[in-house]
Amino acid sequence: MNLVELQKKLIAAARANVPGDHVPYAFEKRVTALLASRVAPQNLDGWVRGLWRAAVSCVAVALLCGAWTLSMPATTPATAPSITTSSTDLSQDFENTLLASVDQGDQAP
Repeated sequence: MNLVELQKKLIAAARANVPGDHVPYAFEKRVTALLASRVAPQNLDGWVRGLWRAAVSCVAVALLCGAWTLSMPATTPATAPSITTSSTDLSQDFENTLLASVDQGDQAP
C-alpha cells in the first residue's frame, strides 16, 4: 500500500470525526478535590532537610573512614598482631576454611 495515500485517508478520517466539546459533569470539581487532597509540599520541608543532613553526614563518615584506612601503615602478616597462632593471612585462612569439605572428600578411600 502506498504510504502517501494511507496518510491522506487517515487525515481525512480524522477531520471528518471532530472531537466533542462536551466536558463531563463536575469534572473541574473532581480535579480540584484531588489536588487539594494531596500533601502540601510545605509539610515535607522538614523531612527533606533531615534527609539531606543525613546524606551529608553519611558522606562525611565515609570520607573519614577512607582517610583513616589510607593513613594506616600497611602491615605484613609476620609483623601484624594476630589473634590466631598461625602466620598466614586472613585470605588464606578463609580459603582453607571454605575448601575444607572439598579436600576431605578427595582423601576418602
